Amino acid sequence: MWRTLNGDLGLMPTAIVHLSSVAGGPLLDSSGGRLGQIQDVVARLDSGDQLPPPVIGLKARIGGREMFVPIDRIAEFGPDSARTSTTKLNLAQFESRPGEVLLRRDLLDHSVINVATAGLVSAREVELVEKDGSWLVAGIDPSFRPRFWRLFPRRFRGHDNEHAQFVPWHEMEPFVGQAKGSRLRFASRRLARLHPAQIADLVEAASHDEGEEIIAAVGHDKELEADVFEELDDEHQVEFLQDRSDEQVAAVLARMASDDAADLLLELDQRRRLPVLNLLPAGKQRKIRSLLAHNPSTAGGLMNPDFIAVGGDATVADALGLVRASELGGQLLATVCLIDSAGVLIGTVALPELVRADPGAHLTTLLDAQTPTVSAETDLPEVAQLMTDFNLVAMPVLDADGHPVGMIGVDDVLERLLPEEWRRRTGAARH
Repeated sequence: MWRTLNGDLGLMPTAIVHLSSVAGGPLLDSSGGRLGQIQDVVARLDSGDQLPPPVIGLKARIGGREMFVPIDRIAEFGPDSARTSTTKLNLAQFESRPGEVLLRRDLLDHSVINVATAGLVSAREVELVEKDGSWLVAGIDPSFRPRFWRLFPRRFRGHDNEHAQFVPWHEMEPFVGQAKGSRLRFASRRLARLHPAQIADLVEAASHDEGEEIIAAVGHDKELEADVFEELDDEHQVEFLQDRSDEQVAAVLARMASDDAADLLLELDQRRRLPVLNLLPAGKQRKIRSLLAHNPSTAGGLMNPDFIAVGGDATVADALGLVRASELGGQLLATVCLIDSAGVLIGTVALPELVRADPGAHLTTLLDAQTPTVSAETDLPEVAQLMTDFNLVAMPVLDADGHPVGMIGVDDVLERLLPEEWRRRTGAARH
């Protein structure tokens, strides 16, 4: 651990204290007499994302009262007790303030997010270090060994100097929803570098309260919130929407891909479906109503009604301009539909061909007229076979008159074909 902390803090710490040893230990006065008992260690979480939180004091029981002892009144701290530098203490009742976290109550033996591995781990020990005269929260040890040491009486406890599984503070996010003002601050913290699917895995692996805290944090970025809901399984989608108002549910669905929004709408309680649908923007309503008219296991139920289509006289530059301006996902951008003046599909052009072509060239010179298409009634096995045979990541769906009405992405096909127990990786999210 010395080597790890040296790398994380920049300098070798002068002392290391294990939270489980000092919390619950005696608080001594300046002469060494027992003054009370240390109940917890208080740290602040608003010191900056890259900086370990500073320890600002102790919560102690003195004379039957819970008090706050500032860290600057502590002359000696650890390894299993603390000694004050004065006999004069403020006898005001302890009260947790915004931005403060009680490390024993809120962190020790609780789950935390290891951002480096996108997984949940338990904080079996919390390491406190002294650097340049200040005490800091260095990180946690998720292994079972520290918990084993805690089975011994305090005076017989020992700890390793090295923690093979040590997680430094800058690689973790704690769950501290019960601490006022200290919920996950997603928009500016380390979780922002995770993929929506990884965040969804964390939500599914977490307890309900922990999942609520992640979802609440994700809500600061509405687009990301919608992306995460797209990745959640049906059960968890409903779990984290059932207590929201119809207006709030509609706001989430409005930002989701139309096909995913249609699937989620069907998972809601039947009495809520129509009110939520009616609250969606008119264009989104039309797309979802169209999708709901199809069997979910057919091409019509699998397709996304959003895709890129250009006229027969369009150039490569025209098509690439639409691709750049589009907010569609990567698979739906992989294939551009070429249509005639009546809206009938002429053929398709793959995005790699567009990127390699002369910007002034007409799309008709790149046309792939052999791209397979399906009708909305085509069943899932045939869709999967065609996409496999032609090595496609996206395939157009046509109506009876040959107009493209949607695009099927390979991810939607795989999701329907994978066994239910394979679709989520909750085991991988909890280490």
